Amino acid sequence: MSMERIGRKFLDCGKALFWLPCCAAGAMALLLATNGVWVSAQAAPPASRAAAQAPATQPSTPASPTDIVGVWQGTLHFSKTDQHPQFDLRLVVKISKTDAGALKAVWYSIDQGGQSVPIATVSFQDGVLKFKVTVVDRSYEGKMSADGKSIAGTWMEGTTPMPLPLERATPDTAWAIPEPPKPMVADANPTLEVATIKPSQPGRPGKLFTFQGSQFKTFNTNMNDLVALAYGLHAKQIINAPAWFGTDLFDIDGKPDVPGRPNMKQMAILVQKLLADRCNLKFHHEQRPLSVYAIRLASGGPKMTVTSAGANDPSGFGLRGFGDLVVRNMTMATFATWMQSGVMDKPVVDQTGLTDRYDFNLKWTPDDSQFGQFRGTNGPITPPAGDNPNAPPGLYTAVQEQLGLKIESTRAPDDVIVIDHVEHPSPN
Repeated sequence: MSMERIGRKFLDCGKALFWLPCCAAGAMALLLATNGVWVSAQAAPPASRAAAQAPATQPSTPASPTDIVGVWQGTLHFSKTDQHPQFDLRLVVKISKTDAGALKAVWYSIDQGGQSVPIATVSFQDGVLKFKVTVVDRSYEGKMSADGKSIAGTWMEGTTPMPLPLERATPDTAWAIPEPPKPMVADANPTLEVATIKPSQPGRPGKLFTFQGSQFKTFNTNMNDLVALAYGLHAKQIINAPAWFGTDLFDIDGKPDVPGRPNMKQMAILVQKLLADRCNLKFHHEQRPLSVYAIRLASGGPKMTVTSAGANDPSGFGLRGFGDLVVRNMTMATFATWMQSGVMDKPVVDQTGLTDRYDFNLKWTPDDSQFGQFRGTNGPITPPAGDNPNAPPGLYTAVQEQLGLKIESTRAPDDVIVIDHVEHPSPN
């Protein structure tokens, strides 16, 4: 199995906005791509601010009621819910101009890390700042003060409005933006030197795989999830597994013995070693003909945008809702892996022949065969479209119309692992 088919994922579904990371309209979620995964405010309360207290070195533009260029900062206040305690998140928005004089901007959620998130559109007219983020469903609108030093405005968290006053930063007041974590050395063969495995909290929604700072974390993950992540498989490619593989849920917290952010191959190695050490997992590989979904080119070719991100930049596969997908900096082979891991009911293979990395959004109305991995931890999946004239089409139509691809059922030889021995992990 090619290691390009192994990825990292963040799946979290709450009452409101909902994701891989996923949310739906009650709980708040602030999402951004970082370290190759999606991070959410709902599932990941702010880290320590100690590393972000020093003033930023970048000077800000002098206050002017007619010039929006500069560094702006403000704090979102999240109330306590059943899913998270009360907490704050500090946002920094950097607005500049292109060589042609047009406005451009990026933003940071600095309590969640130092990864920038591009702002798709930004405008400033008659003292009103507006911008929209498309990587996640976020937007902002606010009115600048007469002295040009502040903006009174509203941050839209999906469809939920949140007050977000912004202040123009100065060299003395600017918040430092944390350095993004450096990658693990390419030839590292990491091990989780310290790892805890505990039964998941009953009733907690969502599913998480992520790397936060120097910590590997999961919650609500079963053995099918972990083996699939470690070896780039669908659960139907795991043969002879005991029944508890798909029912018992675990939370994992571990620290690698090598510093830095692991790449996809290294993340898989960490989980492989954990399963061997804590579950005494033994298996062998076989090739078997399987019923699979093949992703192929549709007539007219692909409609996706080739990414401007680099091959070593973070990638993202994020669900803003069941059937509302954002993909960033991904090959079709990796996209196929994520579709089989988080969406489809059988393995997915890439037969497009495409080798570029792409950015795209995909919206569809799920059917009963999709998102089975979440039905045990997230309650009902989005209901069928019914008579709603504004509902998006089903997945197969949406993929063809929006991406220029097609998904077809077929049979193909594929890798499976046959479990020879495994033990239930003891909590610690």
